[in-house]
Amino acid sequence: MNSLRTRVSALDERRRHRTLARAILRLLPEPESWLDVGTGDARFPACAKELFPYTSFDGVDPTPRVVRARAAERVEEAYAGHLTDPHITSALHARYDVVTLLRDRTPAPDPAAELHAALTVLRPGGLLLVEAGSDDLRTQLDSQDCEFVTEPRALQDRLPPPRRLIARKAQRKA
Repeated sequence: MNSLRTRVSALDERRRHRTLARAILRLLPEPESWLDVGTGDARFPACAKELFPYTSFDGVDPTPRVVRARAAERVEEAYAGHLTDPHITSALHARYDVVTLLRDRTPAPDPAAELHAALTVLRPGGLLLVEAGSDDLRTQLDSQDCEFVTEPRALQDRLPPPRRLIARKAQRKA
């Protein structure tokens, strides 16, 4: 019975990951680079690669699992630590077309700082796919000059809480 529950849970996670990746596919069919924050074993990038075979997926995670994910080729670059670490953030500044902050993972010590760091590593015009349990996410992203590309009703209806949305980082002003 426990084995069956584990298999069903893995199938649910895979379906959820594919649904999230498809939401980006509609908006940006071929991103060059994608950072998965809190990637762990990089199950999300492994699933998303099926839809984005030419995208370079990188992962950041505070555990050594990200290094094992790199060895298993589920991510191309692995960064061990928190995205809020200034060394990581400065090295990755404006490098990614897409950044994912999925909340099925270990919560960040400071979610607001993590959100700010995610926007720092996102290129102007890049997409941020984020999940959060709080409703103040929109306020936080508004204050960072992000445009809400979609809060897909279909995505919300198909997946249980937490709240999911996609925002686009503002283009640089001339």
